[in-house]
Amino acid sequence: MKKTINGQMWKSMVLSAAKYLDINRASVDALNVFPVPDGDTGTNMSLTMQSAAKEIAELRSNKTAEVAEAVARGALRGARGNSGVILSQILRGICQVLKKEEEIDLKLFAEALKTGAEVAYGAVSQPKEGTMLTVIRMIADSAQSVRRKCADFESFFKEIIQAGNAAVEITPTLLPVLKKAGVVDAGGKGLMCVLVGMQKALLGETISGETSFVIPDTTTSDGSLEHMDILSLGNIEFAYCTEFFVININKKTTLADIERFKEFLLTIGDSVIVIGDLEFVKVHVHTNQPGLALTKALELGELDKLKIENMLEQNRALIKKYEEEKKEMGMMSVSAGEGITSIFKDLTVDAVIEGGQSMNPSASDIADAVQRINADNVFVFPNNKNIILAAEQAKSLVENKTIHVIPTKNIPQGFAAALAFNPDLPVDENKANMIHALDSVTVGQVTYAVRNTKLYGFELKIGDIMGLDNKKILATGKNVSEVTLDLIEKLRSDEEIITLYYGQDVKEEDAEALAAEIQEKYPDCDVEIHYGGQPIYYYYIALE
Repeated sequence: MKKTINGQMWKSMVLSAAKYLDINRASVDALNVFPVPDGDTGTNMSLTMQSAAKEIAELRSNKTAEVAEAVARGALRGARGNSGVILSQILRGICQVLKKEEEIDLKLFAEALKTGAEVAYGAVSQPKEGTMLTVIRMIADSAQSVRRKCADFESFFKEIIQAGNAAVEITPTLLPVLKKAGVVDAGGKGLMCVLVGMQKALLGETISGETSFVIPDTTTSDGSLEHMDILSLGNIEFAYCTEFFVININKKTTLADIERFKEFLLTIGDSVIVIGDLEFVKVHVHTNQPGLALTKALELGELDKLKIENMLEQNRALIKKYEEEKKEMGMMSVSAGEGITSIFKDLTVDAVIEGGQSMNPSASDIADAVQRINADNVFVFPNNKNIILAAEQAKSLVENKTIHVIPTKNIPQGFAAALAFNPDLPVDENKANMIHALDSVTVGQVTYAVRNTKLYGFELKIGDIMGLDNKKILATGKNVSEVTLDLIEKLRSDEEIITLYYGQDVKEEDAEALAAEIQEKYPDCDVEIHYGGQPIYYYYIALE
C-alpha cells in the first residue's frame, strides 16, 4: 500500500491516464450534446493528455519537480478545444503543488486537486456548473474530506473516483441542455477516465491496447519567408557549413578509420553526415573549425568539391530581410477544407492552419503559426467556439508579438472579420471593426445526425439532415436541399445577400441547382455559391 508517491509513480500515472483515456475517447466523443458528427471532447482531451505523456516519455529524469513541469508544459502546448484547455489547466494546478516535494503524501495530493480546480475555474471567463469544472471541484472537495480517513493512495483514489462518478451523474440536473439530450457531461466523463487510468497505475494494472502519441500536423506552408524557422534566426552555434568528398582513399584506410572520423566531427560540430565506403566518402558538417575537419579528412585520402559557406552571413541576410518585411499587423485563421483555405488566402490572411469541428488545433499549433507571421500584432480567427479558449491560451506561448483573438465561432464570421481588416488603421480600431463585423452576418450550418435523440422539439434518427444556427437545431428532414431551404427561411429577416459554401460531400451541380432555387424564392436577394470543401457540413450559409 502506497502512503506516498514519487516522481516516477506520478510519471506512470500520467502515462497510464493518457492510454486509458485514448482507449475510451470514442465513448466520450459520443456524449456530445448535439448529435452531429463532430463530437470531439474525448479526442481533444486525449490529444491533450498524449501531449503531456509524450513530454514525460522523453524525460530521462524521475525527479518529481521535473516530471510535474513536463506534464504541465506538455498539456499546455497540446491543449485542444475547450475540454482540452480546461484539462491542461487542471493538470497545471495539480503540478504546481506536486513539484514542491519529492515525496507526495495524501495531504499534498488533496491540496493539488484543490489547486487544479481553482486554476481551471480561473481559466474560464464564465464558468458553467454541470461541466467538468463541477466534477473536478467535487473531486477536490471529496479529497479534502477523505484524506484523513484514508491510510494510502489506493483507498484514497477509490473514494475520489466514487465522488467523481457521482458528480458526473448529476451534471444533467445542473445543465438543462444535458438533460434535454439525455447525456452526462462529456468533459466530466473524460476527466474520470484520466483518474481511473491513474488509479490503474497505482494498483499496478496494465492497460491493453496501443497509444501511438501521434499528434496531428495542422500546419500548412506555401514556402514563403513567413514559414521559415524565424525562431532560429540569430541562434547559429556553428558558423560554417562544410561539405566535401574524400576520393582516392589511402590504401591503409579502413572502415573503422572512417567511423572514427565521423566521431571526431561530432566533437567539433553538428549536422554530421559521413557516408560512403573505401572508394568514396561524402562529408557534411556544421562547425566553427572547418580547417580541423579538412585536416582530419586528409588522413583518409584526397579532398574534392570543397564548399564552405558562412551561415552567419546567410543568417544576417535573412534577419535583415525579415526586419525589412516586418509589418505592424497580420492575420491567422483556422480553416476546414481546401476551398475555405483558398478564400482566406484571397482575403490576405497570412497563415492558415487546418482544424475545425472534427479536429481542433492545439494551443501550440496556433502559437507556432502566429510566431511565423512577420508582424508585431496578429489577429487570430478561431472560427469555432471550441477553439477560442485554445487561441487565448496560445498567447502565453508566443514571444515578441501580441495575439488578438477575434472570437469568431464559424467560418463565415472568419470571412467577415478578415474583410473588415484595413492595414491603414491602427490595431485597436481594426480589432473593434472586426468584432463589430461578426454581428453583420447570420450563419447557418447543415449536417447530419449521428445518433437517435430528442432535442429542441425534434425527434432525430441517425442519418437525418439537420439545419443549425450557432445555438440550436432549427430544421430537420431527409433531404439536404429541403433542409437548407427551410433553415434559410427560419434564419432570414431582411438580409440582401445569401452565400452558400458547399462541402466535400456536395456535387457542384447540386449546389448550383439549390442556389437557383434560392434565387427564385428570394428574387430580391443576391445568391452566391463557393466551393468550401469542408468535411461533415454539407453547407455553411451566410446571410448579410
